Parts: sequence; C-alpha cells; structure tokens
Amino acid sequence: MTAKYQDYYEILGVQRSATGEEIQRAYRKLAREFHPDVNKSPEAEKRFKQINEAYEVLKDPQKRKLYDQLGSNWKAGQDFDPSTVAGAWGGRAGGGSGGRRVWTSSGGSGGMGGMGGADFSEFFEALFGQGGFGAGGIDFEEIARGGGAAGGGGGARSHAAHGHRAARSGGARQGATHEADITISLADAYHRATRSVTLETTDAHGQTSTRTYDVRIPPGVEDGTVIRLSGQGGAGAHGGAAGDLLLRLHFAPDASFRVEPGTQNLVTTLAVAPWEAALGGKVSVRTLDQDVLVTIPAGSQSGQKLRIRGKGLPKKNGEHADLLVELKIVVPRTLNDEERRLYEELARVSNFRPREA
Repeated sequence: MTAKYQDYYEILGVQRSATGEEIQRAYRKLAREFHPDVNKSPEAEKRFKQINEAYEVLKDPQKRKLYDQLGSNWKAGQDFDPSTVAGAWGGRAGGGSGGRRVWTSSGGSGGMGGMGGADFSEFFEALFGQGGFGAGGIDFEEIARGGGAAGGGGGARSHAAHGHRAARSGGARQGATHEADITISLADAYHRATRSVTLETTDAHGQTSTRTYDVRIPPGVEDGTVIRLSGQGGAGAHGGAAGDLLLRLHFAPDASFRVEPGTQNLVTTLAVAPWEAALGGKVSVRTLDQDVLVTIPAGSQSGQKLRIRGKGLPKKNGEHADLLVELKIVVPRTLNDEERRLYEELARVSNFRPREA
C-alpha cells in the first residue's frame, strides 16, 4: 500500500523538537481556527482532519517515537511505501494487527471510532493499522492495557485531550472524545473506591468549562487501565451524540505494597529477626484491609514468600487476588554484651556452614 507522506510537525506548525505542551498549544489554536462549526471555508474540514490526525500521533509518546523513526528526509505529499521501513519498525508498519493497539470509543454499530479510517489518511493507516485503534469500544469494566505518563498527585489532577470524532449522520457531528489521566492509590483499587475527577475542557470556540465526575473504580484494574464513560465527552453538533470520556488509571507509589507484574497479587516485605527465621513463629502482617497473623516456618530464608489468600487487588470476576509476603532477614546492627555472648556461643557450638551448603 502506497500512501502520501504526512508531515505532522509541518501540519501543526511546530519543530520536531517541540515539547508536548507546545504541540498541545499549537493543536488547540489550529483546532479553534479550522473547526467546521467556526470556519465555513471549503478547505476547513479537510484541514481540521489533518490537524486532528497530526495531534493524535504527536501527543502520544509511543506513536510519536515510531513516526520519528522514519527520519526527517521525507517531504509532505511524497509517495510512501510502509514495506520499505517495516524492518526498522519491528514489523509495526504497514499492518493493522502489527500496530500498537490503542483503545478508543466506538463510533457506530460495529464500526471504528470517530478517529477511524474514514477520517484519518491512508498514511496513518499504513503506519498504525486501520485507524490505529482496536475495533470496538471499551465497556466501563473492560480492561485495556495502556501506556502514558502518570497523572498528578492525589488523583485529582486531570487534563482533557481534545480528540475529534467526526462520525456523521447527515449534518450531525459526534462530540469530541476527552481523555484524562488520574492517579489512584492501591487502597482505592482494593476497596473499589469512588473518586471525584474534575476536568477542564476547551470547545471549538475556545470556551473552557469545568465538570466533576464521580467514578467508581471497577475490579481488575491495572496500572494503565482505560475506562470509558460513554456520552461524557464533548457535546455533539447539529444533533450529533455526545462524545466519550476516556480515563487512564495509574497507581500511586506505595511505601508498603507493590503489584506483582502480570497479576493482581500484591507484594509486601516483612522484616524478620534471625531467630524468628531459624525457629519459626507467628507475626502480624499489615494488609490493605486488616492485620493478619501469619506463621513463619522454621528455617525460613530471605526472599522466601508466604501467601495470604484474598488480600490482593480485586480481579475482573470480583474475587481478590493474594498478598505475597516476602521475608527479609535483618540482623541487629549493634549487640549488647549478653547478645554478643549468645551469638559467640552459637558460633562455637553450631555445625552450620552456609558457604558449604
């Protein structure tokens, strides 16, 4: 498939070294100028689609990285054959299934979203697959693995990315899909808490508005999960349906717990004394729910993991995964006279040779 090369930096009027903030600022300015509801010139709609396509690529760090790998020698309108660069892209170019899977809301029965192939160029499709998106939408409790930078502290920080959804029925135009990153704690995910998210958006006329949403965290979320709130995005035009709101969740760092990669299990580290590891015993372990008494087997080693069932994050089916307690043997930094005497006596009578085991 040969397509015409699109110079996304030229379309937005920014340098290739432009920051994300500069790209967003340029996009907003151009989107207001060429929005078909504002600009009635014959070329406005075509230009508006180009602007949205360029922004869709350059706002996404992964898409931008792939696009930049093409190099800076290409010229706008030049014939582009994706098969000539597929190797450099690790097989991503020129194939729908090989491209990065990005989730968006659906734009009709069985169709692609408003950012789909009908609105984006053949060049975009050649690089990122048809429309660059996975088919279909995301239900509220459907999980999509995503990337992107974490949101601001406390989960209240949010931003709106103004994607264009141009799915039409006659003169109707569907509203924009808004995107936001929110940060939640592991405790929020564990308890499926309800979080308030406040977003500020800018419409085609440059008017800003603020809206607050109460979002309950669904089970099975992971860092990067995307939740879709249907009809909660930008207002439609000429009788078109409202767009959707996409929320990408990120876990805030936790001092006591971390998520085991690829699972909903939580991991915590438990410090144990040498005699507790050697003799065994019962100790209290803090979880995200309540303290639990666990048994340390005699002869335990550093790095050994004990499992507390049902104290991990919720899985998609609503059941909780497990909490893994990783043992860490800690020796005293200083000894009093009696402790030193006992350690010396142990060293004298013990047959344990750790370097010969």
